[in-house]
Order: sequence, then C-alpha cells, then structure tokens
Amino acid sequence: VESTPGTFDVVICMEMLEHVPTPSKIIRACAQLVKPSGHLFFSTLNRHPRSFLEAIVGAEYLLGLLPKGTHDFSQFIRPSELCRWARSAKICIDDVAGLRFNPATRQYKLSKNIQVNYLCHGQPVT
Repeated sequence: VESTPGTFDVVICMEMLEHVPTPSKIIRACAQLVKPSGHLFFSTLNRHPRSFLEAIVGAEYLLGLLPKGTHDFSQFIRPSELCRWARSAKICIDDVAGLRFNPATRQYKLSKNIQVNYLCHGQPVT
C-alpha cells in the first residue's frame, strides 16, 4: 500500500473480508490504493441466520460446494458494519445489492435480498 497509494481506478475486494482477522484494516488499505475519483467494490457474507443456513449448512455440508470449515459464522459481516468501517476509511458506500447463487447453474445474479451475500460500491470522500 505504501508504494502505490492512490494508484488504481478500481479496487475490488470480493469474498475475502470474512476470512481475515481485521476486515476494517483491509478496507482502509483498499481506500489508500484507489484514486480520489476511483471506485471500490466489496462483497462478503452477511451475519444473518439465512447466510448460516445457505453458506455453511448448504454450501459446505449438504452440497459440498466448499470444504467443510471454510466459513466461520462469527466472521460474517453485517452491511452496517462494512459501511461503518468504510466511512471511517473515508469511503462513501452508495449502493448495496444482494448476490444470489444458483447451485444448479453455478451462477450468481444480483438481487435485492442482502441476507446472504451482498456487494457494495463506494467512492472515496473528497
């Protein structure tokens, strides 16, 4: 981060925040990497009962789409938490959308439902 601050037009951080010990530090690092007029995208799992059922019980144990133990429900992130960390990193989150996975087609589609996976777009506050 120190060698390339404000370098990138777009910074994408998808499906990893729920796997790191301090997601707020990753968000802050992303904010430092993006240009002042740039765009940031984050996606993660919501800490909601439905995400436990779909992402852990369904994907890991019933369907075997992921190795058992891939996710720890306590590490899932509510949208309000992600938005708070983004604000403290001087990022304005201006859109949040759900991501729905269809196991039959193995495809994701945007959705209004943010109970499981969600995607955020933000820009640096100038």
